[in-house]
Amino acid sequence: MKKIIIAIDGLSGCGKSTTAKSVAKALKYAYIDSGSMYRAVTLHFLESGTELTNSEDIRQSLESVQLDFRTLEEGGSQRIFLNGRDVEDEIRDMEVSELVSEVSKIKEVREKLVAIQRNLGENRGVVMDGRDIGTVVFPGAELKVFMYADLNVRADRRRRELLDKGKSAAFEHIARNLNERDHIDSTRKESPLLKAADAVEMDTSHLTFDDQVEQILDLARDRMN
Repeated sequence: MKKIIIAIDGLSGCGKSTTAKSVAKALKYAYIDSGSMYRAVTLHFLESGTELTNSEDIRQSLESVQLDFRTLEEGGSQRIFLNGRDVEDEIRDMEVSELVSEVSKIKEVREKLVAIQRNLGENRGVVMDGRDIGTVVFPGAELKVFMYADLNVRADRRRRELLDKGKSAAFEHIARNLNERDHIDSTRKESPLLKAADAVEMDTSHLTFDDQVEQILDLARDRMN
């Protein structure tokens, strides 16, 4: 079977990352969480006091950003490292969630991260999820999926995800944050959140996790032949 690129885009909190991870594992493909890259840069900007309205400050701050993904143990989950530091848990905090869409629409940020993402996928055999994977990063991907779900369903999933990590946030706060991020991501000038014309739509509101994974695997195997 030939190796392909699988691009999974969609709204915040619809299950893109967890689904993409399982699809990659089943196919023995590399998994790249583009969203965690933007979150890591957002965390860096918060910690360094980078002025988001100052292009020169942004460029200088980005020069000191090094990102890489590591699996710490056999069969373990992939984690993102910012300048050699494991920040996988920190980037899920609400402080980062509330700023990541603003950071993601900055031209300099997108240019840097898109270049890294394309380099990671140049040998194919990759599953990548995000907002603009099928439209900007890999417009030639053999399989593109656009995932979405009801806002209340997404907010409840994100709330339970936070609780599983020992963190908490009000349902209303999470729902408002997801709605605001959807709006910012869909209306930004740089690489807006759009469904690629040839993407397969998938409403995950009432799908089980296993159903989501199996549907994408079926689509992938068809394109790998």
